[in-house]
Amino acid sequence: MTEKQILISAGEASSDMYAARLVTAFRQRVGKEVRFFGMGGPRMTEAGVELVADYHEVAVVGIAEVVHKIPTVISVQNRLKREAKRRNAALAILVDSPGTHLGVARRMKQIGVPVGYFIGPQIWAWRAGRVRIVKRRVNRMVVIFPFEEKIYRDAGVPVSFVGHPLVDVVRPSLTRAEFAALHELHANKPIVTILPGSRPNEIRQNYGRILSACERLKRGNGDIQFVLAVAPNLSAEFFSAYAGNGVAIKHVTGATYDALAAADCAIVASGTATIEAALLGTPMVVIYRVSPISAFVLGRMIRTPFFSMVNLIAGKGVVRELIQDDFTPEAVESEVRRLLDSPKARDEMKASLAEVRAKLGEGGAIERAADIFAQML
Repeated sequence: MTEKQILISAGEASSDMYAARLVTAFRQRVGKEVRFFGMGGPRMTEAGVELVADYHEVAVVGIAEVVHKIPTVISVQNRLKREAKRRNAALAILVDSPGTHLGVARRMKQIGVPVGYFIGPQIWAWRAGRVRIVKRRVNRMVVIFPFEEKIYRDAGVPVSFVGHPLVDVVRPSLTRAEFAALHELHANKPIVTILPGSRPNEIRQNYGRILSACERLKRGNGDIQFVLAVAPNLSAEFFSAYAGNGVAIKHVTGATYDALAAADCAIVASGTATIEAALLGTPMVVIYRVSPISAFVLGRMIRTPFFSMVNLIAGKGVVRELIQDDFTPEAVESEVRRLLDSPKARDEMKASLAEVRAKLGEGGAIERAADIFAQML
């Protein structure tokens, strides 16, 4: 049997993780007669993918922020097309990152490579017209939120809902007491975990305000302990520019789930991390900020009543969202203090997060997605 070449592409850290798991599950279904190449990061490399592009080349957030990346994104798209053509790829699997991957899908169509798309564009939130682009360029859409399936199906896009892949993996490995002991914290004092984002430009927008909120919280309650869950793609030195504010913050890497599970409350940048916190039942306040230009443009494009996935899935305001101008140190302090001071408020939020968790489907999302993509061969 001739070895088949499959392009798989991920545009950020979370997608790198999902794609790596897809590769492993895919190989279990079709045997060893496949070779994967594409764009991604360390997880995909560990899974045996030959990278021809690194996702850091294209990873960026915001309208203004992405402008300077356009030439690089086009270059990466063309590189993936050349490689797919040279290798006579049998299939392309694109994971999230529609700003990059819809362009890749167009190039795959030009050279006759079928496209499977995992975690599609959030057309229900903004740029609804993208669904017509998806219909032209994507052979099969695989979605992870239950309300997405009907939207794509009604638009004539072949689609399957498989559940959220994080349901299988978001598990703490340590108890609160074990986590506290390991990181020299007091298990009987409040712990606030900080997830400021995984991209450098996100952290530049978010982290300074979070630190100011932590200063205010510490002045009001000296027992509060702060833990920063550092994204695996960032070095500890990256945060050195923010040192010296007088608040002790314990940095942990590779222990995000333990840090969230041990927390009484979390300050979380809007994105995948809010889903992780919800799956762990951790009360949270959601924050986010982009450049003023991006905020101006996005404010006229976004069509949903909420920003965080937790509230969108719940269909109501489960967690407080402090976005753009609402994201101030004073507002963060107020919401964190409310949650720390009120067991009732924490319990009510935990009950609502359990409902969100139930809507994310059973485990096995990656395996179901691998079944679908394997059938495309």
